[in-house]
Amino acid sequence: MSSSQRMPTNIRPLLILEALGESSSPMTPTEIGRAIGLPKQTVHRVCATLVDQGFLIYEDSGKRLRAARRSRTIGAGLMYSSHLHVIRRRILENVARQVGETVNFAVPEVSGMSYLDRVETDWAFRVQLPIGTNVPFHCTASGKTYLASLSANDRAKLVPTLNLEAHTSNTFTSPSALLQELDSISKQGYALDNEEFLDDMLAIAVPVRQASGRFVAAIAFHGPSIRLDREKLVASKPVLLEAARQLQAVLFKD
Repeated sequence: MSSSQRMPTNIRPLLILEALGESSSPMTPTEIGRAIGLPKQTVHRVCATLVDQGFLIYEDSGKRLRAARRSRTIGAGLMYSSHLHVIRRRILENVARQVGETVNFAVPEVSGMSYLDRVETDWAFRVQLPIGTNVPFHCTASGKTYLASLSANDRAKLVPTLNLEAHTSNTFTSPSALLQELDSISKQGYALDNEEFLDDMLAIAVPVRQASGRFVAAIAFHGPSIRLDREKLVASKPVLLEAARQLQAVLFKD
């Protein structure tokens, strides 16, 4: 009996979603089949249902599949739920106490980075971007952290497709300049927002990764330029890196 015959029918969609979740880029049905040990015809059939129901979407002229809105909603919900949310919240609160500014936990969506969790600073003067807010990739610390986590080849493909709208005079609006910035971020392991999204606001972000090294989220903090500068942000990098290590241990311990 083949492995595909032994595999319960109702587990096949989950294995397909898992394969896509572990991949750093969209996959063809053939690649998915190879990854999970199912015939291409079976994968095509299951994927067609998942596309029809809004869990997957085709891109690259209908050749490759990636997670669609319903899959992302499930993933975000699971990451937010139960005791994991409580533990993650405690980690973010600890960072906020140490840096004295607003701390964010952001995940990538199609349109940008979405704030999945947030701990506000006690300062009266602060920038308020509530949970659920979507911010651009190209001009935020968390967004640039995500873009820098992609391979150089994937960055070169994705960046020219982004709307590099100028939010301030410091926003990267040139694909080549942004790609150069992302190359530096990839090497240094953190990203800064130097008043690129909002005037007088600075931020720093580091990636939260699976044990395999795949990007999952960004942890960041931001504040006004009257309280922060580049040196203070970089000096706080070890606090964020330790929080990212703790989050990886909590979220992916099983």
